[in-house]
Amino acid sequence: MRLTELGLKALAITVAVSAISFSPSSAESTLDQPLATYRLRLYETHTNERMDIIYRRGDTYVPSAVAELDHFLRDHRTGTEYQLNPELFDLLHDVAAATGRPNAEIDIVCGYRTPRSNAFLRSTTGGVAEHSLHVEGEAIDIRIPGVPTSRLRDFALRLHRGGVGYYPVSNFVHVDVGRVRQWEYP
Repeated sequence: MRLTELGLKALAITVAVSAISFSPSSAESTLDQPLATYRLRLYETHTNERMDIIYRRGDTYVPSAVAELDHFLRDHRTGTEYQLNPELFDLLHDVAAATGRPNAEIDIVCGYRTPRSNAFLRSTTGGVAEHSLHVEGEAIDIRIPGVPTSRLRDFALRLHRGGVGYYPVSNFVHVDVGRVRQWEYP
């Protein structure tokens, strides 16, 4: 196969454009830009465990960190772990940032729940949904020390990222990555 004069010119132009577009200086400047890191600082109120973890770099979740979070947010009654929806981690990160305290430690009141734990809670306390998103790994109950739960609820509502339940007597806010909705349980 022979390259025609027109084909050779097109090839030369393509190589020149590629050299300009991907010159070492532009490649270095792209590589020099640090990826955004997403960190969570958590305290599990039932097990007294603490975690400080970077779970995402740029648009990529860190698999080992996600596995650690799944373990940390396990059902504290049974020890059962579940693969949580990573959007929940982003929601926690963004709620803390919305409070103006992006590095705040978040108290975890309840993470994942097994169906059995959910049924137990439904039979012994009020305000527990039969088809709770905790069972699906898409909900978490939280508070942030130093931030009134009424304000935490308001910050979560402004994000428009899922359900927000306010439990003033129990002193926590439920957040989830389901459909956008809100409620209050006395």
